Amino acid sequence: MSGHSKWATIKHKKGAADAKRGKLFAKLIRQVEVAARNGGGDPDANPTLRTMFQKARDASVPLDTIERAVKRGTGELEGVTYEEVTYEGYAPNGVAVFVEALTDNRNRTGPEMRSLFSKLGGSIAEPGSVAWQFERKGVIRVPGSVSEDDIMMVAIDEGAEDIRDEAGTWVVVCDASSTAAVRHALEEAGIEVESSDLTMLPTSTVQLDTVEAVKPVLRLIDALDEHDDVQDVYANFDIPDGLLEKLEA
Repeated sequence: MSGHSKWATIKHKKGAADAKRGKLFAKLIRQVEVAARNGGGDPDANPTLRTMFQKARDASVPLDTIERAVKRGTGELEGVTYEEVTYEGYAPNGVAVFVEALTDNRNRTGPEMRSLFSKLGGSIAEPGSVAWQFERKGVIRVPGSVSEDDIMMVAIDEGAEDIRDEAGTWVVVCDASSTAAVRHALEEAGIEVESSDLTMLPTSTVQLDTVEAVKPVLRLIDALDEHDDVQDVYANFDIPDGLLEKLEA
């Protein structure tokens, strides 16, 4: 179990805490809206919308709020038009960082991203210089109390590529387009699903072995993640288990 995987689990728990403050709701609603605009308002015909819809429901976003977001995306209701933008760069110690954002003004968001990278010891990079180090995948979380064999029997047939134990939770990894199908199959088999999401997984990692090396990386990632337009931040660092436990403490 890699430190990077554990850090992803910590971020997932942080997202649950953010939801209590309402911070996550705005991000999820934007994701639903953009998914509907790009692929239509029918979740059965739009796998990305189906995944974003379920992600919002998992976070307890009210159903009528989600449905209004879908209608704004399809043009049935008026609303702000958000644009999908990505930013690529490097954190201290050569860690690759990939940022996904939804903005109504890229002329505002771009300079703010550049400023955050610069102020916190990183550097912005040209488009494409970092993205190749990540792969788009679906990630489905299942309670650790469920048998791995039970998960495997169902998930592999629907296209699951890997099943990992991350801090006591099973994480099923699949192709992004198979996320909804894998989740549906698990639920049909009576297996509880905690959440499902689309993510970017690094194809290789940078090992960070000291607190001094890790802290500036996390400062930049946290600052980017707190930006109102940022939806997700991905990085390719890896932290030894013992060091991560110290950081959590």
